[in-house]
Amino acid sequence: MKTWKKMALSCLALASVAGLAACGSLTGNQSSEKSASGKDGVTDILMYQIGDAPKNLDVLLENANKILEKEAGAHLDIKYISWGDYKDKMAIITSSGEEFDIAFADSPTYLTNAQKGAYVDLTDLYKKEGKALYDALDPAYIKGTTIDGKIYSVPVFGNVASQQMLSFNQDLVDKYGFDISKVDSYDDLEPMLATIKEKEKDVTPLAWIKSSKPSTDGLEFPAGNELPFAVDLQGDAKKIVNPFQVDRRMEDLRTIHKYYKEGYILSDAATTDATFNLDVANWFVREETQGPADYGDSLLSTVAGYPITSQAITTAYKTNGSTQVANFVISKTSKNKEKAMEVLTLMNTNPELLNGLVFGPEGVNWEKDPSAENRIKLLDGYMNDTRMSAWNTGNSQILYITDKVTDKDIEKSKELLASAQESPLLGFNFNADAVKTEITSIQNIMSQYAASINTGTVDPDQAVPEMIKKLESEPSYQKVMDEMQKQYDAFLAEK
Repeated sequence: MKTWKKMALSCLALASVAGLAACGSLTGNQSSEKSASGKDGVTDILMYQIGDAPKNLDVLLENANKILEKEAGAHLDIKYISWGDYKDKMAIITSSGEEFDIAFADSPTYLTNAQKGAYVDLTDLYKKEGKALYDALDPAYIKGTTIDGKIYSVPVFGNVASQQMLSFNQDLVDKYGFDISKVDSYDDLEPMLATIKEKEKDVTPLAWIKSSKPSTDGLEFPAGNELPFAVDLQGDAKKIVNPFQVDRRMEDLRTIHKYYKEGYILSDAATTDATFNLDVANWFVREETQGPADYGDSLLSTVAGYPITSQAITTAYKTNGSTQVANFVISKTSKNKEKAMEVLTLMNTNPELLNGLVFGPEGVNWEKDPSAENRIKLLDGYMNDTRMSAWNTGNSQILYITDKVTDKDIEKSKELLASAQESPLLGFNFNADAVKTEITSIQNIMSQYAASINTGTVDPDQAVPEMIKKLESEPSYQKVMDEMQKQYDAFLAEK
């Protein structure tokens, strides 16, 4: 649910409870014409997935493989690698040439490895084995994941558009009679934060952590928001700029600094690894990312176990970030490329298959609502470790709708999906090959300043000019800026 680390912070917030992946084995796939059960003519497909494995993974896969065997003559084996280890371990697996079929790829990894040729070009496979999937995808996904005219990704159709929200603990809103209906910026929070600090000693007013950054409306980051390069959609949308030189961003940073000084943010926010889990009500307001697949606040509230209400602070766009949140790729080392594409297509077009993975066993985790089509009721067995997470498994458009989602949530979801615009940067994937060394130099500078500036720990009117001066003293900074602008100009010229 912003990039893979912050796509929207809801991805981060939900990751801790979304039941995703830990891997005890990194053994490659020794493809054969026999399945693990020894049945002839069934192809084994090995997938690497990120997160912590559901405790009933064998049950989930047994059900899934009955469908896959019938529909595609395939069996799926999913190996999980933990959140913290996934990037490094998959880099080793990929660079070593180990044989596997499918893997999860986050936004920056997907772009880099696709440009290196580590993944299969799926353009032709989409015309045959993947045609049903291609026809079901929002066109923005194809634009956002196409690199140099080729498609390397099976994106998970989820929040194709997203926006940043300020999400409130509704119990505290009700307790103090706050009116949050007119909140549309960080500035609007101040009187509420003051009340919470004074009267709720065990509650952090603003849940702001080391990785937090103000979400300034209209700023888009072609190379990720860790680097100081952006396009201002409310300014000259054809120009690459430093976001710290955009007045709106500086105003947001000043507000966050003011809140830090008032004690509304953790005093060690820039250095601590502390997080604010959704299921612990020790916060008043936090920033989350939402999109149409979240059905408003129903998902956040379900995961938290208490009501959460949100107000948007940015405009909803279909961007590279929103279309590259969760990708599945097929390895160049796979001996089962066509079959792997069949499996991915079924995972995104077969409701019985996908819902069995995402919601878990029928009759234990959920039951169908006989009075409403496509509706289910969640049962006591529905736990985060007895199912797979939706955002990085398959197509949200064919998922059942739970009893936690209201008709109003559904209508809002449809309205958001219909009204969201495509960003002018959609499809622009910066190729950093020519400036890798320079980017490392810039990252080193940013690491000295970013956390303290973004958490409000330091005065931005002092620290930002110092940071910019240091950046501009390095030839690397202007070289990357020029290279990005050159590529962006070429991209715009071809549109």
